Amino acid sequence: MIDIHAHFAGEGYEFPAEWEKIKAAGVGKVVLAADTLEHAAWHQKFAKSHTGCYFTVGVHPSELKDFGQKSLETLKHMAADEKCVAIGEIGLDYHYPNPDKAAQYAAFEAQLDVAEELGLPVQIHSRDACADTLAILQARRERLSMGFLMHCYSYGAENLEAFLELGASFSFGGVLCFKNARRAVEAAANCPMERILTETDSPYLSPFRGEKNTPANIPVIVKKLAEIKGVSQNEMTETVRRNAARLFPKLQA
Repeated sequence: MIDIHAHFAGEGYEFPAEWEKIKAAGVGKVVLAADTLEHAAWHQKFAKSHTGCYFTVGVHPSELKDFGQKSLETLKHMAADEKCVAIGEIGLDYHYPNPDKAAQYAAFEAQLDVAEELGLPVQIHSRDACADTLAILQARRERLSMGFLMHCYSYGAENLEAFLELGASFSFGGVLCFKNARRAVEAAANCPMERILTETDSPYLSPFRGEKNTPANIPVIVKKLAEIKGVSQNEMTETVRRNAARLFPKLQA
């Protein structure tokens, strides 16, 4: 099983115990997603010493205070690592008051350009910004040749087709297990099997309310997705494995 998007840096996990717990749960691969370059560097070091662990590099739209050309050069250097599978998480976030939309647009577009230049797929964060995310992706369609993931997809079944038309894949996590998760469940139900991946977004969004999330919860998410799609857990696991290998070729390394 695969967790395509989790966070470890600065999150207070105890290692090696947590990593042993993840492996014991049957999760063979974990991709650690960056929100800052500092956290990406921590993840890079961790991935280097842990079999089955990979990382992404990118700057989250809410972490752009010092973003600039130097950031892009650092990003390019880190992305050359054999265990860096994607640029991300990058995108737009309008959840908090008065977002600096101009800065978010510029950083998103610049990092999309880097991903295309380096031949890497992208992990996209988009929160309360569906229309603008689509507009940027549609305008930069030529920059998406390596594919992209809508991480922790939250925009419902009604917007799936627009993202699918651009070549998106979608990752689903613990939100599927919430009692009020109708829109997330409908999105997963309508998502083509060949575009589905699994994530936890650890330490956030645990399928068990009030608990700190962990990649060891991936089996819970696989089970829920299998129920939604009407397939066996083994079939869902194999489907995600194929989809992840296709979208993130460096996972084969």
